[in-house]
This record gives sequence, C-alpha cells and structure tokens, in this order.
Amino acid sequence: MSIELDRTDRTDERHPTSPQEYDDPPPALPPADKGAGAWLFLLGSFLIEAVIWGFNIAFGVFQEHYSRHPQFLHNPNIPVIGTVATSMVFLGTPFAAPLIRRFHAWRQAMVVAGSVICVLSLVWASFANSVPELIASQGALYGIGVLVVYAPLVSMLNEWFVERRGLAYGVVFAGGGVSGVGLPFLVEWLLATYGYPTALRGIAVAQVVLVAPILPLIKGRLPSSSQNEKAAMEFDFLQNSQFWVLTLSNLFQGFAIYVPSIYLPTFATLAGLSPRKGALLLSAFNIASTLGQIGFGHLSDRFNNIYILVFITTFVSAVASFFIWGYAQSLAPLLTFAVLFGLFGGSYVVFWAKFALLSKDHLFLYGLMAFGKGVGNVVTGPITARLLALPASSGYGLGTYKHVIIYTGTFLLASSIGIVGWPLRSSAIRKASRDNSRSR
Repeated sequence: MSIELDRTDRTDERHPTSPQEYDDPPPALPPADKGAGAWLFLLGSFLIEAVIWGFNIAFGVFQEHYSRHPQFLHNPNIPVIGTVATSMVFLGTPFAAPLIRRFHAWRQAMVVAGSVICVLSLVWASFANSVPELIASQGALYGIGVLVVYAPLVSMLNEWFVERRGLAYGVVFAGGGVSGVGLPFLVEWLLATYGYPTALRGIAVAQVVLVAPILPLIKGRLPSSSQNEKAAMEFDFLQNSQFWVLTLSNLFQGFAIYVPSIYLPTFATLAGLSPRKGALLLSAFNIASTLGQIGFGHLSDRFNNIYILVFITTFVSAVASFFIWGYAQSLAPLLTFAVLFGLFGGSYVVFWAKFALLSKDHLFLYGLMAFGKGVGNVVTGPITARLLALPASSGYGLGTYKHVIIYTGTFLLASSIGIVGWPLRSSAIRKASRDNSRSR
C-alpha cells in the first residue's frame, strides 16, 4: 500500500444499514468536509486545542519562573514537568484507540471528563511545594486529562473530514499556536504579579469558563455501530516498509521538537534578555507554527507526495538549529530561529493524518505515530538536563546550551530520513501496477 494524498478514503463512512441493526431506516448523515456540522465541530476543536493544549505550549514561561523560585532553585528536574505533560498524551493515544472504538457512543462524555481532569490538575499544582508534586500534577495528571480529551476528538475529526483532513488537522493544531501567541505574555504577567499558586488557580477558572460553552459543538458524525466496536485490530501496515521509514522519522523528530519551546525563554535570559522578550520568542514560535500547520496541512491534501514535505520540514529545522540558534546571542537571530523552527518544525505533526492512511484503522496508526513522538519526548527532559550539566566553553550555544543545540539539530537531521519513503512509495506503485496488469 502506498500513501496517495489525492485518494478519497471513505473507510470512515461505514455505518450499519442492515434491518437487523435498525428497526427504522437509518437517518441521513450530515455531509463530510462541508456543512454547518463539520465547520462548527472544527471551530469547537480549534477552541479546545487553544485553551487546553495551549497551556502546555506556555510551559517554557513556567519553567523559567520555577528555575528562579527559591523553593525550586537549581532543581535539574524542572524541565521534566512539561515533558511529562506532553508525553502522557502521545504515549497514551495508541492505548486509547481501542477504548474509543469500544465506547464509541461515549466520546463526547470523555471530552467533558478530560476537561474536568485538566482543571483539577491545575488546582492540585497550585498547592504543590516540590518539583515531584509539580511533575505529578501539572505534568502527569494534566497530561492524562489532555489525553482523555484528545483521543475522542481525533476520532470524531476523522469522521467529519475526509478529503480535507490535512487542512482540518492543521486548523485544529493551529489553535494551540494561536493561544501561544498571547498566553506566554499573560502567564509571565500572572507569575510575576501573583506567583504560581494564584496563577494556576486563575488559569483553572479560565479553562472552566472558556471550555464549557464549547462542549455542545463536540459530537461525532457517524452513529455508533456494534460491528465497529467489536471489529478486530488489523496490523497489515507492519509489513509496509513505508510505515517503518515514517516511524523512524517521527521518532527522531520527537527527540528534538520540544527542546526549543522549553529552553528558548531560559536561553534568552542567559543572553541577557528580559523574561518578557523570552515570552516574545515563544509567541513568535507559536505564530509561525499556526501558519505552518494550516499551510502544510493544506499542502498535504493537495500535494501527492508526503515524503517531500516531511523532508523539507525536518531539514530546514535542523539547519536553523545548527546555524541560527547555535550562534545566536541577541534578540534578532533568536526571533529568526523561533519563526523558522515554528514554521517548519511545528508543522510536522499535521502529517500524521496522512501517515495514518497506511492502515484501515486510522486512529490506531495515528496513535502509534503519537507514541513514537512521545517516546522521544519523554526522555528529552532528562537527557537535556544532563547535557546542560556538561562543561562547555563560551561561544556556540552561549556555552551552556552547546550540547543541547547539537542534540536538537542532529535528531532533526536524522528525521529527514523520511525522504527514503519516496522511492519506496514509487516501487510499491509500480509493483501494484504490474500485479494489476497480470490479473487482467
């Protein structure tokens, strides 16, 4: 099987139509890729992404604050808080996929439950007095809450958007980027003015106020089916070499992608810039990510070669890390790096929707890609914390960040291995063409 981006994949259109499953004729389904239902769902998903995932995007500001707080001063595990929060989502998605299939009718309730967990985790974190408590609350529990929101949301998104799925994913993921434009400044002000306990409680209240009105928009397009709930998992994609190339590319990208968003504010402080300018760097990164995710998402629907897009995003990110971030010592080059890295590196995640076409079970394969990224992401905090502790002379990476920047660029360069999938795809197409010719 090859990835065909112009292919109209209608496997999600299946729904029960036999008399045994319905006493009355099934109701007409709302259209995919258009109509009020699809666009309202996309709007609701965008807003939830902005409110709930946007908080994770602003963690760099929290990290900078915690690193200067007397209670947590010089603790090397502070970066683990943010890493755990994001990795819980990615690592849990493939395990959530069969549960989403089994409890298909409860997906909207799952989104509500996950939102509640996120709020409770922030309240708990506001009472934390140690880094391990913050890892458990703001890290692990918040990540679990996001997972409970995220997995059913992706499942429903796949129902509403088929031909324009890349664009839809780009719009949803851009919600976090839009939030990240202003949220770092707001969080920085809250932390500086009130401290982390009050800031976290205020954000918890804001999440309740902002998310509650959105929840009625979040509902599936297809009716529940007992056949779909009991269908066995299929693993035919494991025999596809394209899957393994994309898995490696995705894994390597996961080892590097969150490093800049975590460390840019503290790097800016070391360069002599104010915390406000560190927040500005995160905002620039998120603006660029927003534009890149929508743009590359649209391109992935239009352009019939995902591997070229994978190569462009990873290679440009690697070059920017090595040659711009590594030598940056002032605001201008750091802003340039933040924009380039956000535009290209931040866009990679929208390709998962296309990678998932290698399997009939889109959510499960999507979850495997998320898991691969999570594996890399979960070790990023501990690895980079130890890299920061290595002795280094001043100069490249301001000395302190030399090894972290080399680590980031190297894994992004390795991630460009995704281009190898191009000849594999071409070979698969030729083989399928020969097989079809023989069968005639």
